[in-house]
Amino acid sequence: MSALQALPAPASLLGESPFWHPDEAALYWCDIPGRALHRYSPAVGAHRQWSLESEPGCCAPLPGGRLLLAMRDGLFGFDPASGRRERLAGAPYDGAQERFNDGKADPQGRLWVGTIYEPRQPPNAALYRWAAGRLDRIAGGITVSNGLAFSPDGRTMYWADTSAHRVYAFDFDGSDGSLSRRRVHAEFAPRQPGQALADYGGRPDGAAVDAEGCYWVAMYEGQRLLRLAPDGRLLRELPLPVRCPTMPCFGGPDLRTLFITTARNHRPAEELAAQPLAGRVLSLRVDVPGLPVHFVRG
Repeated sequence: MSALQALPAPASLLGESPFWHPDEAALYWCDIPGRALHRYSPAVGAHRQWSLESEPGCCAPLPGGRLLLAMRDGLFGFDPASGRRERLAGAPYDGAQERFNDGKADPQGRLWVGTIYEPRQPPNAALYRWAAGRLDRIAGGITVSNGLAFSPDGRTMYWADTSAHRVYAFDFDGSDGSLSRRRVHAEFAPRQPGQALADYGGRPDGAAVDAEGCYWVAMYEGQRLLRLAPDGRLLRELPLPVRCPTMPCFGGPDLRTLFITTARNHRPAEELAAQPLAGRVLSLRVDVPGLPVHFVRG
């Protein structure tokens, strides 16, 4: 692995949902509370930012240069060239208490997107599937939906509940987009009352899968990124210079650059003073490439 670097782009309050766009050779990511979409093109060192009407939980590529944005007020097609958005589906929840969060397309082009239930209790968040113009609720009983990713063969889907400190795996049927055999893929110790952050390993946030089928997960408040084997074993721990990593993705022409979004929103002043890279996008070179992003097919 190479040394960590920060992209020459502004810090986000809560950076999330990075993906590498192969047609544009550019990295996109969202700033959720900052209500912004970012794009950085490494080859020319160009950064662009779009202000949005509500919080974007995640973004994914659509054919023809558009993006799909899952926002508090629904799913939208977004045209970066004009800045216009077109509603594709309304929000299936009360937007005063819930919003879309982490999401990704499966290999067949269906969008899977979860929600975050902001009061935290009861666990009212859910996982939705958007396909052929329909938005269907597929699973529930969680608080903060995160960690969506697919195995290289497309037969396993991963899904995390950040608040529960748990990552699930499902058998995934690509023919009809159905899930079965839900099981715990990895579980982490919650932070105990009075436990120092330095002694806390964090909770699973966003994730990505590499070409060997290993699951890379950002451990929010744990100041680290983990690489888990397909059977859930810990293979590698990557310490980070920021307390709150949020999500990794693979990019670059060879998919061997690992990008990591991070957060600075609501963090203590002394922590931010000690961690000036909080909120920035970090990058480093890795030995095993990642998987290319799946496009959403409307």
